[in-house]
Amino acid sequence: MKPALRIHALNTVLDTPRGMVRAVDDVGFELRPGECFALVGESGSGKSMTALSIMRLLPEAGRIVGGEVDLDGLDLLGLPEAAMRSVRGRRIAMIFQEPSTALNPVLSVGRQIVEVMERHTELSREEAKRKALELLRSVGIPDAERRFEQYPFELSGGLKQRAMIAGALAVDPEVLIADEPTTALDVTIQAQILELLARLLRERGMALLLITHDLGIVARMAHRVAVMYAGEIVEIAEREAFMRAPQHPYSQKLFAALPSPRRRAGELAVIQGQVPPLTQEFRACRFAERCDQAFDRCRIEAPAMLEARPGQLARCHLREAGPAAPRAQSLGSHESIKTASGEGNVLLRIRDLQVHFPIRRGLLKRTVGYVRAVDGVSFELRAGRTLALVGESGSGKTTTGKAILQLIAPTAGSVRFADTELTTLSRAEIRPRRSAMQIIFQDPYGSLNPRMRVLEILLEGMRSLGIGRDEAERTARITRLLGEVGLPAEALGRYPHEFSGGQRQRIAIARALAVEPKLIVCDEPTSALDVSVQAQILNLLRALQQRLGIAYLFITHNIAVVEYLAHEVAVMYQGKIVEHGDVDRVLGAPAHPYTRELLAAVPTID
Repeated sequence: MKPALRIHALNTVLDTPRGMVRAVDDVGFELRPGECFALVGESGSGKSMTALSIMRLLPEAGRIVGGEVDLDGLDLLGLPEAAMRSVRGRRIAMIFQEPSTALNPVLSVGRQIVEVMERHTELSREEAKRKALELLRSVGIPDAERRFEQYPFELSGGLKQRAMIAGALAVDPEVLIADEPTTALDVTIQAQILELLARLLRERGMALLLITHDLGIVARMAHRVAVMYAGEIVEIAEREAFMRAPQHPYSQKLFAALPSPRRRAGELAVIQGQVPPLTQEFRACRFAERCDQAFDRCRIEAPAMLEARPGQLARCHLREAGPAAPRAQSLGSHESIKTASGEGNVLLRIRDLQVHFPIRRGLLKRTVGYVRAVDGVSFELRAGRTLALVGESGSGKTTTGKAILQLIAPTAGSVRFADTELTTLSRAEIRPRRSAMQIIFQDPYGSLNPRMRVLEILLEGMRSLGIGRDEAERTARITRLLGEVGLPAEALGRYPHEFSGGQRQRIAIARALAVEPKLIVCDEPTSALDVSVQAQILNLLRALQQRLGIAYLFITHNIAVVEYLAHEVAVMYQGKIVEHGDVDRVLGAPAHPYTRELLAAVPTID
């Protein structure tokens, strides 16, 4: 079958003050019509830069220095920019990782989708609007007519992501590049989106380049898989062969890092160290310093792509001796989580919490009703415990977390933190308590000041809340925290835009931990992370909880993370908690139909 898109020996570099970064180094693969080709790997491995190179949407410092990108006979790298604009969106479209930055904040959601159709089709505005509404419904956005008129800031993270997917599908592209398209979505909507993409592949013969860190999604969607590390592809295989027996040590480590209830008794496997700096010219194996199986030859000679099995290639000297054995399916016995000593004191008590937002219409913006975002939520959270809050986007999870921290004023109800009623305190009275209550936001890009370096971002909270005796002690603590969340010390001198999405989330986690909190509201803190870094963060959160007795309200749609980390789980639906209890009971024998629906939608690798 003739490929829809062929990439050959693609090389992309970034000119930075630290030198030339070889972000994409001799990358090549093909996308076939009707096929999903998954590209997996750590943050900073070059996945997104490969996609941006294909689309020719590189940052100002980036340039393509070699290779070919062939779209059904059309050389994209040879096109002038004016001609390339007709290709983007029409023949090849892209769903970006961060909807908050990809959507235009001054245009309504519907207008942005209609704009794509007006640019590339002959549809009238009325026809384009009808199709846009159909697309919004097809990607699972409720009340599409109202959402059509809203602006991106009025939508939750999951709804923004769905709106962007609708825009990418507006003109039926031949090739769709999806960069973490379900990162911000809960599992039920994720299942709908994946089914939608799979249906488009079947019905339209569209080729899909799927960039993801979720191996469950790879198992469900992909036909073929490529693993990237440090700017190059280290393994390519058919999905079944890859899932059964990954051949590169890095791929094997990714599987070992997956959270599971059977691994709850101990730490998850992590890949020590970081991706090596891409400013150097590599003459040996790029993974050697982090590989448990490395030997002398790995440190002096770069391995070639070897065929470990028919159709399965791996860039590893070990494959000269034959293929690797299949990965172990059994992950050990299911054991309970060890918790901090002194656990049992109620740290947070919520009673009948309500948050209602007014609906205003008309010229005078009169209130005609209320959105009951949180409608009578009650629970308790003890020191050293983790309560997972799960549910669909728009169910009220994030609003609950913000109302607890008084970032949103509750309409009614009680929030008692360490025997203090927070709802009656003024802003000045709450301020000194901020160090004890922190939040890790879902969108790391929006929560980090783009004009401040990482060091200033992390010091800001410590200074204002009086953490540390002096600047030297604060800086030393920050440097230790960076290492714990998997970032090098030199990151302190850089700005947020210089990091990948996963690296920015690690900075946000370090900022929350820097002020020594007793309670952290974690709003999807690992959704932007690849599995190896997710394992590192989960191990860190678990270790801190056991050592310091920190309590977590963990808002997530990742059921595997809930099974591994949480003690209790509360399921939210339309502003209410519909099921709450011990994690083993709720996930092992769910009583509510909505909980059963959530669990049925979770993609698994086995």
